[in-house]
Order: sequence, then structure tokens, then C-alpha cells
Amino acid sequence: MKNTFSIVSFALLFAANVFAEPQPNVLIILADDMGYSDLGCMGSEIKTPHLDRLARDGVLFTQAYNTAKCFPTRASLLTGTWFQQTDRDFTNTTTLGEVLQPADYHTLWSGKHHATFDPRTRGFDRFYGFLGGAINCWNPGNAPAIGAPDPARIEHYQWILDEDEITEPFVPDRADWYATDVFTDKSIEWLGETAGDEKPFFLYLAYNAPHWPLHAPEESIEACRGRYDAGYDFVRNARYQRQVETGLINPKIAPLSPPEYDQPWESLSAELKERRIGQMEVYAAMIERMDENIGRVIDLLDRQGRMENTIIFFLIDNGACATDPANRVGNYRKDVPIGGVDSYEAYHQGWACVSNTPLRRFKTKSHEGGVCTPMIVHWAEGIESPGRICREPVHLVDIPPTVAALAGAKNPATGQGININNAFQNKPLQREGNLYWQWGGGNAIRKGDMKLVRHNGGDWELYDLAKDRTELNDLAGEMPELVGALDEAWNAWWMECTGSEFKAKTKSENK
Repeated sequence: MKNTFSIVSFALLFAANVFAEPQPNVLIILADDMGYSDLGCMGSEIKTPHLDRLARDGVLFTQAYNTAKCFPTRASLLTGTWFQQTDRDFTNTTTLGEVLQPADYHTLWSGKHHATFDPRTRGFDRFYGFLGGAINCWNPGNAPAIGAPDPARIEHYQWILDEDEITEPFVPDRADWYATDVFTDKSIEWLGETAGDEKPFFLYLAYNAPHWPLHAPEESIEACRGRYDAGYDFVRNARYQRQVETGLINPKIAPLSPPEYDQPWESLSAELKERRIGQMEVYAAMIERMDENIGRVIDLLDRQGRMENTIIFFLIDNGACATDPANRVGNYRKDVPIGGVDSYEAYHQGWACVSNTPLRRFKTKSHEGGVCTPMIVHWAEGIESPGRICREPVHLVDIPPTVAALAGAKNPATGQGININNAFQNKPLQREGNLYWQWGGGNAIRKGDMKLVRHNGGDWELYDLAKDRTELNDLAGEMPELVGALDEAWNAWWMECTGSEFKAKTKSENK
């Protein structure tokens, strides 16, 4: 009898293992400082055919929220925790690597980190990348590579080059080293090494592109020449028109917000126009080069037969960046071509406004232009009715619980997000909680379609995003009770996260 029970139990266990659905591979791709409309599938003239393919065969989320800032986004994305409950080193959290490693995943991370700890101590088998923020894409070190000029730089960071040692500074051994290409090369190397076993993989590919400084290979820049000669308004209006024509935007709900250029295009001198055109050409080239590299990863997964059961997330860490770092660059030069190792340029507020079409404001702000970016999810075996646009709000904190559930792994207790697999199945998300933001002078809360937002200690503004997607009609004066209730909820959230009362910062304190 005992032997019979053992045989039956073994048979049932064997059958469960045979017929259980295999764990999906997970690929999270994060772009850096990219605007709402900078993808082809979001109305851009920038050519992103590989990401457009993922959107066409997956789900395009048009209300995907971030934290408005680089390193808070990375902490929330990898832990499912509001950044206000942790810090840039993910203290008191569980990383997605620590969730998936015990679930028998290869855990791989290539690219930007923006914290101080070694990812291999927090659940990642392999890491190739840098621990800081912005880097010279050609040479992140403090000395010239062989045969190349001195790199323009603000500072250098520690690097971990898939080796035991930490390298600082890191000076590449060749002049054609380019961060976007190299981060992809390492990812492809790992995918090749892991292709022969039965374990699924989790690859986090965190590009630093298109964050300043603006650097791209010359052939990529040449492909973008002439596109931006007509200036801000022409490009912005063309993007908006494409958004309307393709059904991304309902002009009655989301009219084009007034431009927030630092200077009108017509007021610029011919010399400054030429410089701004060159900056935007390189910015676009960075995105196109990134898309080409994403295409390399997709092609490999196709050849390996792993694409069908790989869930791919493409996200952006915050909205377009309007700042110019030139005065922080010790060896800044204006007399060199934009895009090379000895240049250090940004594309300034005018083009950032274009990048965020049709939304208001920029990175570090809690208005939609700072906190809302598109997200693409592709999963051939798991997406119902691919090619859809999902307009329900999702947030970075939703990614870890979603991935954990799909992988059959334990969801970290510290997580604040929800499992958004319903959206993949073309079902309502049924989010019960609110979404919250705080960075610098920006504060916001979203409850359903109602969003309360303020900046630099100013008065609260209230918007109904179901009717006013671009935040143009402030309802705070008409709905004071709702303002009070949302203000109370936001302050309660802050107290729960930090243990202290919130003190608003003024504009001067946020400089």
C-alpha cells in the first residue's frame, strides 16, 4: 500500500511537471531621459522599427508612470516599492533579482545602475555596467582611449565589468567603444551562454541613452541630418498630428498643450538654430541606435527559439530632460562637432518640449510630462489580442509583482504595486489604491482619473485626466472638498513612507 501511494504520488508530480506551463523568460529594457512622443509608435519621426514591432505585436501602454527622476525610478522598478520608503541603494527592499534567483532564473544586468552597491550582492548572477548617473558614451573614464581625444566629462564612476574587481576609472581599450553597443554586446553574450540549459533568464538591459551627453556614431547622426531644420513648432505639430491620425490621442480630451520653449525658434540666431538642430539630430541618432541594438537582441531570441515565451517590457525612467549640464563640464568645448567623445551637449528645453508632445513640463516635475511615458509589453505566448493600446494607468511598482506572479516566484512583501497581467489578457486592471509622486518640488496623487498636483510649494491643481489628459483645466477651485480629501491622502502616504510630516520645498530650494 505504501509503495502504491509512492508510485501514484510520483506519477502525479511527474505529470504536474510535464504539463505545467514553462516559466517565461523576462527582458526589461529601460531607456534614460526620453520623452513621451520619441518613439515611432508614439508619433515620432525618429525611426524605431524594432520597438514599433513590439508595440504592434504586443500592448502599448500610453499612461505608464515613473517617478520623474533617474535613480528613484530604478529603485521602484527593481523593488516594487515607493522610492520614499527606501533610498537609492534599495535599503529594506527585495530586488527582482532576489525574487527570481530562487525561482531558478539566470539573473543578468547590463548597463546603468545609479547606486553604490554591487548588484551581484542583491540577486544578480552577472553585472556589466556603471554605478553612477550620466557618462560619456564613448569613454566614461578620465583619460583618452588610444587614438582618441580627451573625453569631455563631469565625473567618472565605478564600473563592474562582469569581473570580480571594481574598476575606477574605466577607460576603454579602443576608440570605437560605444556604451549602447557594448551593453547590448554583453547581453547577447550572456543570452548565448544560457541558451543551452533549461533555466529561464531575467535580463535587465538598462541603457543610458538618450541621456546627455549627446553622443552617437557618425553614420547614425548622418541618417538624421535635415530632419529638424524647420524648428520646434513644425516638428511638435507634426508629431501631434500623427498622434491624432493614428488614434493615440483624442484631440477633444488631449489638446496640444501650449509650448514651453525656453526661447521661441524665431528668436534664435542663425548660429544658435544650427546648434540646436545639431543637438536634436544627435539625440534622435542615439534613440535610433538604441532601437537597432534592441533589434539585435530580438533577432537573437528569434534564432534561439526563445522569443515566443519571453515577456519584454520597454520602459523609460522619466520624461524629457530640459536641463543643460555644460557649466558642470570641466573641459567643455564648443568648437568640436556635436556627438564626438570630446563634446558634451544636451538638447535643451525647446526640444524637450517637442519630445513630450502633447504633455506639459519635464523630468523632475510631477505633471504628466515628467511622470508619464509609454510602456511596451510584448509576449507572444501571453498577450491576448495583440496590437492594442491600453489607456489604464500603470506604474513602475507594478512590474515586480507582475513578473513574480508570472514566474511563479514569491512576491516581495515590501511591494506596493499590483499584478497587471489582466491588461495583457485584455481585462480591466481593477486597481484599488492610489498612485503617488514626490520628487524635488513636485508632488502628486492620482485617484482613479482625478489627479492632484503641485510644484515648488505652490497651490494644488486638480485635473480630470479622463477629460483633460494634458492638464489644462484646473478644477481645484470648483472641487475644494476633493482637493482636501486628496491632500489628506497624499500627506498620510508621505507620513506612512517617511515617518515625518511633509515640508514643501520652494523653487530656490530645488535649484
